[in-house]
Amino acid sequence: MKQQDSLSGDKNNNIQENMQGNVQGAVEKAQEEVASSREPWYLVSKRARFLAIVYLVIFAAFAALALYVHAHPVLSFDVFITKEFQENQNPILRNLMIAVSFLGNQPFVFFPLIVLTAVAFWLVRLRLEALFVLGLSAVSTPINILLKYLVSRPRPTANLVDVFQRATGQSFPSGHVMSYVAYWGLIFSLGLILFRRDRWWNYALLIIPGLFVALVGPSRIYLGDHWASDVIGGYMFGGLLLGLAIWLYLFLKNRGVMTPKLQKPEEHLLDPKPQSQRLPHNA
Repeated sequence: MKQQDSLSGDKNNNIQENMQGNVQGAVEKAQEEVASSREPWYLVSKRARFLAIVYLVIFAAFAALALYVHAHPVLSFDVFITKEFQENQNPILRNLMIAVSFLGNQPFVFFPLIVLTAVAFWLVRLRLEALFVLGLSAVSTPINILLKYLVSRPRPTANLVDVFQRATGQSFPSGHVMSYVAYWGLIFSLGLILFRRDRWWNYALLIIPGLFVALVGPSRIYLGDHWASDVIGGYMFGGLLLGLAIWLYLFLKNRGVMTPKLQKPEEHLLDPKPQSQRLPHNA
């Protein structure tokens, strides 16, 4: 009897060890896949600076727009644009617009997705990036609430346009747009500045986030939740936050915060060994 218990315990231990080995192997394989696709840091630095400048320039008009819509809550061109968007009442288009906005309407789905994304970055040793994924989304929401309170612009009403989804609270700037730029926009930016385009997932990191960022604005207008100027303001301020995040990320990365230090520009940030210590591929 004792011998059987001992054999059973050994078998369970072997199963656990095999499972741990399989998980560890999968994580190491993902780390190697990501590392082999990384761009040299001198290219990353140039791309990041360019993107950050673009984002900051876009923000230049936000303050003027906020003041204008505060003084003129209903603008004729906003009403015109919404009616143009809503001319097509195709159920497929409407369902697509609802689907695009879904994450922004479901925080209990969106938040776990953000956390899982940060965990995925952490597992492939992109740990500073993981913290930025969490941090930027955490900062964007309270700032959006504060801006809406300050501008205090009412949402579209059914006597002016069709309202397919009735939301509460103030209208400017769009919270959906800001949260999508904070999450999907950051994923897009990291995919653009960190990786070569030599893997299928490199393209997925650009296409999927890019589509969400591009479509969330039109979806908010089509559904009657926001005016076009609310959406523009969301893109502007979201772009500012994203640009500042990229500047801070670049500042920390250049100083080696939470990343291996590079000996030469052509070395990968994820490779803990200097290039001089690497073994040749045929070794």
